[in-house]
Amino acid sequence: MLSDDQIKQILVSENLVGKEEVDNLADQAKHLGSTLLDFLETKKKITQESFYKSVANFYHLEYTELKDSNVRKDVLFLIPESIASSHKIIAFDKNEKTIKIAALNPQDLEIFEFLSKKTNLEIEVYITSPNAVAKVLKAYHKGLNAEFVDIENKKKTDEKKSENDGKDLKELAQDLPVIRIVDTLLEYAIYEGASDIHIEPGEKELNVRYRIDGILKNVMTLPKAAHAGIAARIKILSNLKLDEHRLPQDGRFKISTDDYKVAFRVSIIPTFDGEKIVMRLLNEKQQLLTLEMLGFQDKVLDIIKRNIEKPHGMILVTGPTGSGKTTTLYTILNILNKPEVNISTIEDPIEYRMQRVNQSQVNPKIGFTFASGLRAFLRQDPDIIMVGEIRDGETAEIAVHAAMTGHLVLSTLHTNDAVTTLPRIGDMGVPSFLIATTTNIIIAQRLVRKICQKCIYSYTLDEKGVSELKKSLDLETLFFDLEKEGAIAKDKQKAESLLFYRGKGCKDCNNNGYKGRIGIYEVLEISEKISGLILKKTTSDELTKAALEQGMMTMLVDGFLKAKNGITTIEEIMRVTKE
Repeated sequence: MLSDDQIKQILVSENLVGKEEVDNLADQAKHLGSTLLDFLETKKKITQESFYKSVANFYHLEYTELKDSNVRKDVLFLIPESIASSHKIIAFDKNEKTIKIAALNPQDLEIFEFLSKKTNLEIEVYITSPNAVAKVLKAYHKGLNAEFVDIENKKKTDEKKSENDGKDLKELAQDLPVIRIVDTLLEYAIYEGASDIHIEPGEKELNVRYRIDGILKNVMTLPKAAHAGIAARIKILSNLKLDEHRLPQDGRFKISTDDYKVAFRVSIIPTFDGEKIVMRLLNEKQQLLTLEMLGFQDKVLDIIKRNIEKPHGMILVTGPTGSGKTTTLYTILNILNKPEVNISTIEDPIEYRMQRVNQSQVNPKIGFTFASGLRAFLRQDPDIIMVGEIRDGETAEIAVHAAMTGHLVLSTLHTNDAVTTLPRIGDMGVPSFLIATTTNIIIAQRLVRKICQKCIYSYTLDEKGVSELKKSLDLETLFFDLEKEGAIAKDKQKAESLLFYRGKGCKDCNNNGYKGRIGIYEVLEISEKISGLILKKTTSDELTKAALEQGMMTMLVDGFLKAKNGITTIEEIMRVTKE
């Protein structure tokens, strides 16, 4: 948990290893692909305990042998297992004012502050060893397993009274271990900045995963016995039917504190091993972003601003699920949201609330679809209409007619790039002359992870890296485009001479080198030339060629510009742009 620089400083300062020797040993460890501490232990230069006692001495803190103390269960569970495991910290004692924490890294100040707020106690930090932490972490599983065995036994007894199933599940959902685990899952997801929580039952265990910056990662494995209680607890929070296990259910609930206000959108579906639960987190306190913050290049910004000022026409945002389309639409709506205009939206679901905007939620069960809602909107004297998604020909046709009759229409479609959106609308049955005359701009986008700025470093591509890129890309054309955008000089046309960036991994980014996300975009403005080609029902290839000739920047070029500027990595660009 300590960085290599911190480890070197402690080793030298505490006279465990000489200054010259430590650099030599660090190089050897790096060459073998080992951490410096593991390498020193293997070489019998230090022991784990002796090093961490030196850490305590270096930071003027006390060292504690956790393995020799019997940690009370009520104290241990003050820190959720997911946090204790990922940050390697243990709560081992407390009184009315303070809580004693054993840690490996005394500089992990952010987590100490989080725990202080969570427990309303002052934090007293002690140093311990990784072996001691690992041993105590097993107590979490023992304690939870024991409690879940009791819950499972209680559930089996209650199952004999099947007619009272709903009532029994309600009692199960109110068991303290269940409440504690669900609270922990929700709190830690908010703390980690997760966008989704996946609770997935297997044959013998229950897996919990978070989607952070677009990537799923495991955070907890629980006994299968926990599943019924956790599902019941989430159903109660979401106001869903407790005794329905065969049909999908959707619901939502909110958690509000002084620090955050988060809405959870809940989806439950039956699977072979039980009900799978996915919760989408929507931060309602999060301020709306600006177009600049979304990551649009200056040239593209001018095109977007020019087109959203038009009184009518269609603005379409395209990309796969989870590519940030809704965020882009809301950002544009926020710019357009003025007292002198009437804005109506029809969404599925409503993700963010906006003042002065009339937001409607579709409900297909009662016949309130995108198409029927859109028809009704046109009788409400709107200036601007946002349609959550154009899914069918009927919705597409009404949206196009609305744009043609003096309304500004914003919507999304699922297409891979900007140009293929045009034939897709045509495939839905909309005549090409209507597409050509009503569409203003099409924005295609993906989300890439940003490099953590606390551990960023630069590098040049080696021969292997260049050859790998050449397999996937036309480097000559790409470099010509980068040169045209002013990102590289004419004499730097060799990939080996270009600087790119990565993140080493640090405590700030959970050692994965990335923190946060940003969009990469391509924006197609429907000029007279493009409009003429649409009328002629030209192929996608010819449309693409014309779009590039009029200066459209592709997502790949936008991505490489951001990689060149140290915002993201080449690996991320390749991951999200591959077809």
